[in-house]
Amino acid sequence: MSNRIYLCLAHMSEAGLEQKYIQEAFDTNWVVPLGPNVNGFEKDLEDFVGQDKRVVALSAGTAAVHLALIACGVKPGDEVLVQSFTFCASSHPITYLGATPVFVDSEKDSWNMDPDLLEEAIKDRIAKTGKKPKAIVPVALYGMPYDADRIMEIANLYDIPVVEDAAEGFGSRWKGQVLGTFGKYGVLSFNGNKMITTSGGGALITPDEDSWREIMMYATQYRESYPYYQHEKIGYNYRMSNICAGIGRGQMTVANDHINHHKHVFELYKELLKDVKGIEVHSNPDERYDSNFWLNTITIDENVKVKGQENAYKTVVQGAVGGAAGVIHVADSATTDCQPNDNVEAMRVYLDQKGIEARPLWKPMHKQPVYKDAPAYVNGVSESLFKVGMCLPSGPYVSDEDVRYIVNCIKEAIA
Repeated sequence: MSNRIYLCLAHMSEAGLEQKYIQEAFDTNWVVPLGPNVNGFEKDLEDFVGQDKRVVALSAGTAAVHLALIACGVKPGDEVLVQSFTFCASSHPITYLGATPVFVDSEKDSWNMDPDLLEEAIKDRIAKTGKKPKAIVPVALYGMPYDADRIMEIANLYDIPVVEDAAEGFGSRWKGQVLGTFGKYGVLSFNGNKMITTSGGGALITPDEDSWREIMMYATQYRESYPYYQHEKIGYNYRMSNICAGIGRGQMTVANDHINHHKHVFELYKELLKDVKGIEVHSNPDERYDSNFWLNTITIDENVKVKGQENAYKTVVQGAVGGAAGVIHVADSATTDCQPNDNVEAMRVYLDQKGIEARPLWKPMHKQPVYKDAPAYVNGVSESLFKVGMCLPSGPYVSDEDVRYIVNCIKEAIA
């Protein structure tokens, strides 16, 4: 690795157990999307989440969202309520199915789905369309839990299944219970930047044996039990490979260590930034919330002056967030109608020049061009946070020395 401090990179287990399981897969010729490592990884995950849940390991967290929506009966013409303040993987699978995402804004404290706005949206969609939305998708933004009690209370009142997008919330808890175990289905992600990684991959937490079996069918092309290939429903090639699952099995041995490290980094950021006027570290709102702090985030008051602020958005960015596999469309303009404030962009650029990767928060989905025609129930919270928020390096490779360097650079950047 270079000396650059990256936002979040997963760390291999100290004992190198990932290599052991991968080698076993090669030695036994289980280099396919099933096998002993997949079974073992699923069992490890079931033990981790508890609540007598069954887990299916998949190729991506996005695949888990997709299959959960199918299991909830989402079809063309249906509507699904989804948190607006999130990554596109929460909403894109809705469109895969020909359904319409209905975006719900956030509450101020957790930054996650506002339960009151959720109920307002349900009532209004029933009044406007004559039918209920088919599912509700709350998101554990940056690892922070959503108000699971209120969301489940509302969902149960209207008999709408909940698909918890806990992709960023692996190991986060609401009142002591692991996220992903409250709703009918729970989504996990093991992308390379997540709390634990399988290089790429995800999992779906299912409520019982029958649901687990049906999801497994959909994940393996929905093949029937004949001596030839017979398909009675459209399935998908979504199972995790035995190689990736081997990495996951090794990662599970350090999962709690990773979670504890992220929480430690949060506490250090909070302590070192507590006296910096205009900078606030996002924290657990109260004792019910137990975030894994997958990414530590700050807000920068609009009145804070940052060096280079006068040059913000003067040039078109040539790259893409997350690399986009090196393939991008060069933007026509340096600005859009919804973007971080100039001081936030100036801070990002200043930190970048110091070898520190920092990023804006997720741009709300209801402000994305691709969703310009989708219904949205907004209160201004996610848009206001997007203007002032920033993600800081948080992963297992981020040391105490790194955090101190980052904080010193933030202080230096303030004019």
